[in-house]
Amino acid sequence: MFGAKVQIAALEKGIDFELIMVPFTKGDAYEPKHPDVLRINPVKQQVPVLIDGEVELFDSTQIFEYLEDRYPTPALWPEGIAERARARQLEQKSDEVFFPNVIRLFGLQHDMQSAPAVAACAACARYYDEMEGLLATRDCLAGTYSFADIAFYMACIFADRKGARMTQATPRLLAWRSRMGERPAARTVVEPMMRFLASEGRDVASFLMPR
Repeated sequence: MFGAKVQIAALEKGIDFELIMVPFTKGDAYEPKHPDVLRINPVKQQVPVLIDGEVELFDSTQIFEYLEDRYPTPALWPEGIAERARARQLEQKSDEVFFPNVIRLFGLQHDMQSAPAVAACAACARYYDEMEGLLATRDCLAGTYSFADIAFYMACIFADRKGARMTQATPRLLAWRSRMGERPAARTVVEPMMRFLASEGRDVASFLMPR
């Protein structure tokens, strides 16, 4: 999911890059570890990592910030200082406030009626309500299309797959999600991912299923 965030951003910016998909197990682990991943991110040992000449980075947000500085056009942060700060906060909340609830659901798929699963889904629903409020006066989370939208869109895909689905209680958010999915960069990244999951008998986000 986090690699997809950066890949979508790079495509939106029109950056010419080489994408290397590292080997992985078919469970929810990441094995075996790719040597570049181990070298660049030795503690967490997670993707994505970026190699750009002498620059080597890990963490999707840090990689994006580097790309935004190196390739400022088209911008994927708002123009104003305060607006950029708010967009960065939204991106951080998507990763660190919303998504941990989704991670809790990964180990609860066998018992979605359990108290921990119900609590995680309720926390996701409260976050959806918060984002619904933001969209009352704008088309994108931070006003203009930004990395905050990319981050939350990818998080929403995994939330839906694990049972924390949006409902008609947040119609503006549902419309936002549809707009996000229509962007060519998002489709380029997400559609192959969903085709692979389907080929392996894994869950695919319900709103991305053919109708």
